[in-house]
Amino acid sequence: MYNKRTKKESQGASGPGDPASLQNLLPILLLKAKLDSRKSIFKALKQRKTIREISDKKLSQQTLSNLLWAACGVNRKKGPFGIPGRTAATASNSQEIELYIAFQEGIYFYDAFHHRLLPVVAGDFRALAIGPGQPNFAANAPVHFIYIVDVKKLSNTSGFQEPGLKDPEIQKSYYYVDTGLIAGNVYLFAASQGLASWFHNCNKPGLTAKLKLRADQRVLFSQTIGYPVKK
Repeated sequence: MYNKRTKKESQGASGPGDPASLQNLLPILLLKAKLDSRKSIFKALKQRKTIREISDKKLSQQTLSNLLWAACGVNRKKGPFGIPGRTAATASNSQEIELYIAFQEGIYFYDAFHHRLLPVVAGDFRALAIGPGQPNFAANAPVHFIYIVDVKKLSNTSGFQEPGLKDPEIQKSYYYVDTGLIAGNVYLFAASQGLASWFHNCNKPGLTAKLKLRADQRVLFSQTIGYPVKK
């Protein structure tokens, strides 16, 4: 696995995980994201594409850190309504999309404010992230993003309450768009780094049960990232 912290370092770290199911998984303090200004956004846009055949080669610690920051990391301490800003926009800066990551060792939650991964459940559940009926080209890919909405954050945002923000149908339109904004960041980052990325459906009931989600949390989609299979 990537850089595990010691038990002493992990004390006081809180997250959505069930301690009884974590076994020896510890929080992962990610490296500071390194920005490469030489990467042209126009080149990334030109090279952006879906690649479904992904190898099992693991990403380096630095690449993983950069990927998570690019997806929805904190890019400014003072964002709208006094809340730190993120690389992906959300309705009224509610930041209702939560990012979980399935690795071979277990599923983690991305704590963007501290740029770290918090363990949720131990075990290899990447098959749930791929989901039934999906081609298994990327079953052993190293990184599987799982997008989950916390509807409560939309209903109780501390920012500007846009008209209808508490309406279920309007909420749905927002959180689907907000998921797409993060996924778009991931696609562009992957294109700029020579990585493969595939946005797809997943086993929603299986992940909901495994992650012990609340009624106002809903699994939306998954996105698999890794190195393309060499042909």
